[in-house]
Amino acid sequence: MVDLFIGKGKPSRRAYGFDEIALVPGSVTLDMELCDVSCRIGGVNLAMPIVASAMDSVVDVKTAGLIGKLGGLAVLNLQGLQTRYEDPTAAYDEAVGCDNSNFVQVMQKLYSAPVKDELVAKRVQEIKAQGVVVAVSVTPNLAAKYGPIAVKAGCDILVVQSTVTGLEHKSAQSGAQLNLVEFCKTVGVPVVVGNCVTYDTAYRLLETGVAGILVGVGPGAACTSRSVLGIGVPMATTIADCAAAGREYRERSGRDVVVIADGGMAVGGDVCKAIACGADAVMIGSPFARAKEAPGRGFHWGMATPSPVLPRGTRIKVGSSGSLEDILFGPARIDDGSQNLVGALKTSMSTLGAANLKEMQQVEVIIAPSILTEGKVFQHAQHLGMGR
Repeated sequence: MVDLFIGKGKPSRRAYGFDEIALVPGSVTLDMELCDVSCRIGGVNLAMPIVASAMDSVVDVKTAGLIGKLGGLAVLNLQGLQTRYEDPTAAYDEAVGCDNSNFVQVMQKLYSAPVKDELVAKRVQEIKAQGVVVAVSVTPNLAAKYGPIAVKAGCDILVVQSTVTGLEHKSAQSGAQLNLVEFCKTVGVPVVVGNCVTYDTAYRLLETGVAGILVGVGPGAACTSRSVLGIGVPMATTIADCAAAGREYRERSGRDVVVIADGGMAVGGDVCKAIACGADAVMIGSPFARAKEAPGRGFHWGMATPSPVLPRGTRIKVGSSGSLEDILFGPARIDDGSQNLVGALKTSMSTLGAANLKEMQQVEVIIAPSILTEGKVFQHAQHLGMGR
C-alpha cells in the first residue's frame, strides 16, 4: 500500500541510509574468536567478506596481490590506467599532481589513451603469478571483447560493471550488445554484475546465471552520480531490497549466489550495517585508497570520473593513514573507525551474538536518525572520532 506521495499522481516511499539505522544487541554474546567472517564468491572461498573496488586509485597489480594474500579480494579495472599504459607511473603522477581546477580535463586526457589487449592479458598474468584469486572488471559494452582475453590469461572472476546494469545492454556500436544469459554460459568463469538497486532487477539479474550482483548507485566517496544524474537509493534500503531477492532466488533455484553491497562504507560500522541489512559481502574503495600501498598515493577517484562526455565523480584527497594490513586487521591507530575493519566486524558480531555472516543478517535493525549524534557533542565540536 502506498502511503507517501511526492505530490498528486507521484507515489513514493521512504528509504534509509547507513547513518539512519542501528543494530540492536540481544540476549546472547560471543567471544569474537568464535565469529566466522569467511564468505564465498563465485565458488571462491575468502577469509573475509571485503572486496576492493575496481578503481585505479585503489587497485593495481601490487595491491591486488597484497589484498589477496591477506584473505580478501581486489578487482582490477581492465579499462583503467593499468591497461592503457605499459608503465602507468607517469600517468599517476599527472592524476595526483594536477590541481582541483583542471583535474577533470587531465583525467579525460589520461584515459583517452586506448586500452591495449596485450596489457589486459599481462596484468591478469601478473596478478595470477602472485598466487591469489584474480578478479577483473569490464563495462558491459566491452565485456565480450576483454572478458575472453582476461579468462584466457587466468582470470578467476569477471565483474561486469556500470553505473546501472540491466538484463541486456544495447550499444550504438555494431556487435557490442551484451546478453548476460549467453555471456554467463560461454565466458568460462563466474560473472558478477552491477550495479542495481531494486528487488525486481536484482532477481531478474540473478536469473541470468550470474554468480552475484553489486548493489548500490551513487554512494561512493568520490562518486557524484546522485548530483549529476539524480539517481540512487540510500544503501540500507537498497541492500535490504536486493538481499530479499537473493534469498528468494536461492530458495527457488537452489543455486548459490552473492549480494555484494558496493559503496558508501567508510568505517567499520558501515560494513557491519551492510551485512546486517542482508549483504553477503561488501565492496569498498575509499578505505583502501587510504592505504600506504594504494596506487592513488592519498587521492581517490571513481571509474566514471574521466568520462569524456559527463564525468560522474571527483578526485578527493583521503590521505595515507596506514598499511593495508592496518586497515583490514589493525591495530587501529586512529579513532575514526577506518582501520581494523575485520576486527570491527567480528566485535560487532560477537556483541550481537552472531557466529557467522548468515546469523549477522538476522540481527535486529532499527531506524535511528540520532545514532551518530546522540551524546556526541564534544566529538563533533572537536572534530574527533565520530565527529570527523
